[in-house]
Amino acid sequence: MRNAQSEPAQIPTSFGHELRACLRCRLVKTYDQFREHGCENCPFFEMNDDNERIADCTTPNFNGIISVMDPSRSWAARWLRIAKFVPGCYTLAVSEALSEDMKNICEDAQMQYVPPKRI
Repeated sequence: MRNAQSEPAQIPTSFGHELRACLRCRLVKTYDQFREHGCENCPFFEMNDDNERIADCTTPNFNGIISVMDPSRSWAARWLRIAKFVPGCYTLAVSEALSEDMKNICEDAQMQYVPPKRI
């Protein structure tokens, strides 16, 4: 997590089947963007150039996208619990949870992980 003065996350370069969402923060980018730059909110996952880690920490299965320019001032960002993340594109909901190994990485980095709600 970073403060509002941080650089914004990359916005997706295309909106098709190659989009993925981070399972922890729900940031949406293309697979290639995660491979090149990782997740701006979750650098402790160390996704850069690690195809297996990208598969473990992201999902193509998500619902809706919201673009947030100023998360700390956005009521929608507060409602979605992404107000402390960098500006960028986020999904409204993911349908998968992090694996136990990835949850342990969050815990070791002292970063909160909230699993998706089951409907």
